[in-house]
Amino acid sequence: MLTAAELLLSGYFGLFLSAFLAATLIPLSSEAVLAALSAADGVDVALLFAVATLGNTLGAAVNWALGRFCLKWREHKWFPFSVAQIERAGTRFRRYGLWSLLFAWLPFVGDPLTFAAGALQVRFLPFVVLVGIGKGARYAAVLWVAGSAIA
Repeated sequence: MLTAAELLLSGYFGLFLSAFLAATLIPLSSEAVLAALSAADGVDVALLFAVATLGNTLGAAVNWALGRFCLKWREHKWFPFSVAQIERAGTRFRRYGLWSLLFAWLPFVGDPLTFAAGALQVRFLPFVVLVGIGKGARYAAVLWVAGSAIA
């Protein structure tokens, strides 16, 4: 039987994993996991916020790395983004620039956008800061709607 501390730790790890995977092409809802955990007794809501934001931002960094270093395989069937998705994301990114990364949390748009940022050689530090701000704002909104305040 797990202790209360082990259950809490596994909840934080589960949240990190769901947030990380949700930022890739795996269709997961880290928002639902965050909202459910925020209602549990004994959780640190600020830590939940930090764990979700970190996990989701690191997942987006995987997309950036794919764009930066793996673009040569884009024509292959197994590649996670279609050529059309890459072109649309690149067009959007060039039109709206670096600040569009604040919207990397959006469904269907965010993953190709973070990939395009890597493919277009966006430096990692501005990338991770802007993506982290956008994803953090989304998780703050989820916690606010769920009725939990970030302490």
